[in-house]
Amino acid sequence: MDNNYYVYILTNDNNKVMYIGVTNDLRRRLYEHRTHIVGGFTKKYKTHKLVYFEHTTDINAAIKREKQLKGWKRDKKNALVEAINPEWNDLSGILSS
Repeated sequence: MDNNYYVYILTNDNNKVMYIGVTNDLRRRLYEHRTHIVGGFTKKYKTHKLVYFEHTTDINAAIKREKQLKGWKRDKKNALVEAINPEWNDLSGILSS
């Protein structure tokens, strides 16, 4: 069995709002966010642009990292995104099919 877990950051079109989540299927979860299958924060604030993600095979590490990132101040989160995605591009296109 494949154990793949992702910690990810979504933002809105003007990069003002961030959402941090964890999932075992990033493509499915992005679809759920973008189609508003589940209401809540991402629907309210239209956070649908994937600007950062990390992969691990350890669910406990993924959950720990998600909590860590959620505890950071905004400037530290921005620096994390900009280290790998300085233009704040939508990275969903690089996910394998």
